[in-house]
This record gives sequence, C-alpha cells and structure tokens, in this order.
Amino acid sequence: MHELSQPALPVHRAIPQAAGFDNTYALLSEGYRFIGKRCDELGTDIFGTRLMLRKVVCVRGEAASRMFYAPGRFTRKGALPPSALSLLQTSNGTQSLDGEAHRVRKALMLKLQSPEQRARLVAFVEAEWLTQFKGWLRSRQVVLIQEAQAVLCRAACSWAGVPLKNADEIVLRTAEFSAMIDGAGAVGPRNWMGQALRRHTKQWACEHIKAIRMGAPVDPDSPVAMIAFHTDADGEVLSTETAAIELLNILRPVVAVARFIVFGALAMHRFPEWRARLASGDDASLHMFVQEVRRFYPFFPAIGGRVLEAFDWQGLHFAKNDWVLLDIYGTNRHPSSWSDGDSFRPERFDSRAENGYNLVAQGGGDFASGHRCPGEMVTVEITKATLRLLAADIAYEVPPQDLSVDLERMPTLPASGFVMEALRKAR
Repeated sequence: MHELSQPALPVHRAIPQAAGFDNTYALLSEGYRFIGKRCDELGTDIFGTRLMLRKVVCVRGEAASRMFYAPGRFTRKGALPPSALSLLQTSNGTQSLDGEAHRVRKALMLKLQSPEQRARLVAFVEAEWLTQFKGWLRSRQVVLIQEAQAVLCRAACSWAGVPLKNADEIVLRTAEFSAMIDGAGAVGPRNWMGQALRRHTKQWACEHIKAIRMGAPVDPDSPVAMIAFHTDADGEVLSTETAAIELLNILRPVVAVARFIVFGALAMHRFPEWRARLASGDDASLHMFVQEVRRFYPFFPAIGGRVLEAFDWQGLHFAKNDWVLLDIYGTNRHPSSWSDGDSFRPERFDSRAENGYNLVAQGGGDFASGHRCPGEMVTVEITKATLRLLAADIAYEVPPQDLSVDLERMPTLPASGFVMEALRKAR
C-alpha cells in the first residue's frame, strides 16, 4: 500500500549567529552601530545573539520592517528592558496593548493628534518660541537643547489643558520629562534619575486627573479632559493611574522633539545653503529638510517586539514569544532604500522617498492598526515650525564647541547641546 502523501513542510534555514555567548556589553559600548556592525560582518540583515542572557533576533532594512510591523504579528509586552519601558511606554499605556484593547485606546491617541489638535499645539509652540526669543536678546549665550525642552514643555502642557503655574514648575516639569527621555537608553545613574523623577511626574498627572473628575473647570475638548473621561474597550473609564500615564504619554514625546530640533539646527549649521530656503517658509523645502533630519540623525537605536503567534518569513521560522529587535538607525540608512544613505541630502524627499517602512524614526506601518507613533506628524510639524523660526526670526553665531555626535550614547545629541551666541533679531 502506498503511504498517504503529506504536505511539504516549510524549509527553515538557520538564522546566522553573532559571535559571543552574550553581547549586552557590546550593545552598551557600541550603541547605534551594534546591529549594523554584526549584519555587515555576517553579510546579512538578520542575526541571532543574546542580550541580558535572553535570545534575540536582530533585523534591519525595509523588508524586515514590513515583517516587523505586520498587524497582529508582534506585541510590545516584554520587548524592552523594564528600566526603559517604564520611562518610554509603561506597562498599561497604549503601546503595551494588543487587539481590540489597543484599537480602542489607539483611537483615543489618534483623536488627540487630529489635524485640529496638531494645529493648536503648533500654535502654542510658535508662541512660546517667540517669547523665548525675546529673552535670548538679553542673553550672551544659550544652549539650544535646554531652551527647546523648556519651550516644548510649556507649550505641551498648555495645549493639553494642564498649564504650568510658575517658573519653578516649568523648571521642574522640564527636568522631569527631559530626564525620562535621556535615561531611557541608559544603564545606571541616568536611568535611575529618570525613574526617580518619573514617579514625581506621575503623581502630578494623577492629581490633575482626579481634580478634573471631581469637577475642576476644564475645556471638554482639551486632551486632558478626553483622557480623563475616555471609555476603554471594557466599557470602563481608565483608572486614575492609567489616565495619568496616557497624559504623560502625550506630553513627554512633545518634549522629546527638542532632540530633532537640535539636530535640525546642527544640519542648518553644517549645510548653510539650506538656511535661506527654510527662512522663506516654503513648506516643501521645510518638509524635505525635516524628513532628512529624522532619517539621518539618530534618535533611539532599535525597537523591540515579541512574537504573538509562530510564523515563517523568508525561509526563517519565528516561534511564539521570540524576541526581535528592529534596527531603526540601520533601516533609516539601509542601501536598499537610501542611495548614499550616510550623506545628508534633503532633496531625496522631493520624490517622496519614504513609504512607511523604510523611514522608521518613530515606527512603521499603519498609524491606526499598528504601533507606529500617532504623534509622528506632530513631530514633523513642530520641527518644521521651529526651524523656520530659527532661520527667519533670530540671528546667532555658533561659537567653537564640541558638536560631535557620540553613537555609543543612547539617546545621543551633539556633545555641547548646540551653543548659540551673539543673539539678535534677524533683519
């Protein structure tokens, strides 16, 4: 008798493995270059290793991005070290949810980033910058990262419906949000500082949510009100703590845009021919420039996910709960998507080079169904507005300083924070 024929099983090829039992130290010492360096050595865009003694698969490039951002394929739960997760996402924020719970909560976050809300926020940002410029005229020297974080913190809180009361509170909230961002990629004192300040910030946010629910006057269309009275997928309003976390999740990213602003100022300094184009207010030039800033300059190095259900991709098998890291820095420069990717060329965006998977500065895929940052367009518009003002409304000199960008530090910045002096009104 003939045996019954069996369906052919997929052929699973082995995932290339990086040298060394555990590469945690290499990741911390090499930073943004860690994944790309091993991909280049192995001649591949995928490899396996161990980080913190856990097996992980590291991937880069547009094809890997499409695999990573396929809806329902990965969860963010357990995909980042707890020390980073608590500063960037938290365990019950939108990014940590999946399925219907994620869809309903993400709808809230998208509503908070609607075109009308974006316009309101950008208007607050522009007004705060113009006020800040007046103070600059009395200053001998300023450090842009410090100035930008303070401006964006004030603007974000006013837009959200939780305006800061006085100079001391402005300094405190700015320090708290900035420490959360700066500590997320660190191990040791920077992370500990961010953790300590985050607890204080969450208490502040909880107090606002409680006050609003007890009848404190608030604009019903303000972000804080929409969060406070949001009904989740289970039909219940968010707990006070979860609502506070989501409030922080819309404020902190606005302050984080300061880093793109500093990198944008650095790019204007290194490519001065673009300054006049940006000062003109031409939206096409501003958009190209800002997109190239987001592509070229590093923000966070990678994003993690855990496999929800086993799947096969390009002859490789991924089992349930496998840990995968997508190289953001390497994908944004990958030669399959970006010709001369290590050069700063805003003109490349004249032909709309991005497709949602090759530029993943703030995630990839679909905004509504996936884990792509709903505030990405806010980031673009705030950066455009700020660079236009810096180019058109204020004149300054860039004194000798250390403008090197340390790719071993995560997240990184120009070492000096971008010092500006001889500040005056532009003619």
